[in-house]
Amino acid sequence: MIAVIQRVSESKVQVDGKTIGEIGQGLLILLGVLDGDTEADGRFLADKIAGLRIFNDENGKMNLSLKDVGGSALVVSQFTLCGDWRKGRRPSYIHAAAPDEGERLYEDFMARLRKHGQPVESGEFGAMMKVDLVNDGPVTFVLDSKLK
Repeated sequence: MIAVIQRVSESKVQVDGKTIGEIGQGLLILLGVLDGDTEADGRFLADKIAGLRIFNDENGKMNLSLKDVGGSALVVSQFTLCGDWRKGRRPSYIHAAAPDEGERLYEDFMARLRKHGQPVESGEFGAMMKVDLVNDGPVTFVLDSKLK
């Protein structure tokens, strides 16, 4: 499972021109689910992200977690994170999880993040979405559950 997390001052996701998820300060999480991923991958990433100290304290040091700053998460499914671009010029998505399994693990990841007390908004799995964000920093990290 791959998560691209971006520290944001605000973010929203729209489907067909309608806002379906919106947060203020927090994290925009783009989540890609790979074939072979399990609940353990989602649990690892949810635990890591919830405790990751990437928000500034009063001295401007990245010392605070999402919970410490009272932030929220906006989780957007993004199967293109699973794309293999190494051969040719058109990425292959054969390593992405099947849609039913991908959606199940996407929902499970969000449930695990909520268990940490984080307000979680989401996109719509499998939909064409427009994502707006104001990256705060910019601060962006790529987390891969296989690199534990």
